[in-house]
Amino acid sequence: MRSLITVIGKDKVGIIYEVTSVLKESNVNVLDITQTLLDGFFTMIMLADLSKATIDFAELKIALDTLGTNLDVSIRIQQEALFNSMHTI
Repeated sequence: MRSLITVIGKDKVGIIYEVTSVLKESNVNVLDITQTLLDGFFTMIMLADLSKATIDFAELKIALDTLGTNLDVSIRIQQEALFNSMHTI
């Protein structure tokens, strides 16, 4: 199972480290990543493979939500299949 993870918020040191640390602890593999700064706002999109994850999707979502609150950024995770079905005409 693959998922898309987005992170948006004011730029600060350690955002990528903190997000990827949660993924590493959950045995989630990052397949692709892009990040940029837009006028002081950090934006990142990741494609992640959850097929070997040690926690289920709901638990990972909670962990990322909690991290987002702690970092004062928005972190969202969405299953690729759901994303594709929402954007198919």
